[in-house]
Amino acid sequence: MPLIVVAGVSVNEKKSLTFPPDGLSLAWYGELFTDPGWRGALVASLLLAAFAAALAVIIALPLAYFLWRRIAPWANIFRLLGVAPFILPPVITALGFLSFWATAGMYGQPVTAVISHAIFFVTLPLVTISLGFTTIDRALLEAAATMGADDRTIVRTIILPLIVPYIISGYAFAFVLSLNEYIIAYMTVGFTVETLPIKVFNALRYGYTPTMASASVVFVLLAALVFGLIARFGDIRRLLGAMRSEG
Repeated sequence: MPLIVVAGVSVNEKKSLTFPPDGLSLAWYGELFTDPGWRGALVASLLLAAFAAALAVIIALPLAYFLWRRIAPWANIFRLLGVAPFILPPVITALGFLSFWATAGMYGQPVTAVISHAIFFVTLPLVTISLGFTTIDRALLEAAATMGADDRTIVRTIILPLIVPYIISGYAFAFVLSLNEYIIAYMTVGFTVETLPIKVFNALRYGYTPTMASASVVFVLLAALVFGLIARFGDIRRLLGAMRSEG
């Protein structure tokens, strides 16, 4: 029901948050892409999410590989480090990042938001990539080694092709959540870089416009598209089962 209300407000002809809409117009979606302020915030959000998700995958991939190769109780310490940022309340994590970057003299730089989001959302690709490693039949690796393949060849020709769908799924999860994240982004670059969630909250101080609703609808549709692609091409049933077992 809230989504229906927001969608109805986003096509309101008048500049007011009324539902049912008083007339129909898509002008507010056009403003989202033509107004320099809204367009800049949208681009900033997309770039932040793209780079943060990529960095999260870069961190998670070797960690998941290490945990898969090292079957030992002490290796779970690294798994705990990987999921710890996502377990803490976001406001606590955001305050920690704020203190760290301010102490390091880097507060307000875009790279701080990228690194902070990557660390906070690294749990998602870590879970999906770890799931991908568990689906690999180790007999394939033994057969390749018996035929003379070294570790680099095994990784390139067997392991990576088998876990690519899980890498993409982890990237997609981190991308969507980073795209919608507000607290950490605001705490790290809120006064220098305005992402779309920050733009919406800042715009609330000057009144309510259907452009805010149109931005919300665009985010919901983008998330639905990404998760729909994961459900279509990824191993969504095993993924949800892994999430339940991790919980």
